[in-house]
Amino acid sequence: MNVKRIRTDRQIQACFPVIRQLRPHLIETEFVMRVRRQEEAGFRLVAVFAGRKPCAVAGYRIAECLSRGRNLYVDDLVTDEKYRSQGLGKVLLDWLIREARGHKCEQLALDSGVQRFAAHRFYLRHGMNITAHHFALDLQRRSRNGKPGNSG
Repeated sequence: MNVKRIRTDRQIQACFPVIRQLRPHLIETEFVMRVRRQEEAGFRLVAVFAGRKPCAVAGYRIAECLSRGRNLYVDDLVTDEKYRSQGLGKVLLDWLIREARGHKCEQLALDSGVQRFAAHRFYLRHGMNITAHHFALDLQRRSRNGKPGNSG
């Protein structure tokens, strides 16, 4: 199975049903526009296809930061639920590792939701380590005291 770069609006739109399984908050009619906007900052989308249909998708960017040096950061990595446990996630991860090495990255990094236990087992099984906790503040939600943050 080959990983293909997603370049056209039509290809981006075809990836939506797969990405939506990881990112259910996304709105289909805004998806192409959001990907295109992220591409301006270096975002890239790739997929493994079953025939003409994407069955596993990854979004990533090459970045440099003080904590990790030059790195390939994986924003999204998801296999369509109908195709899971068939090795497609490994195909994508292996491709991303080669891409990172090809860009002289020191690390491949990603964040994974704390509830995604199967994904964590996958990452650990493929040599990744848990190296940090990710903290986030929801700036759209207000707490009871009127300050930004959780409403609890």
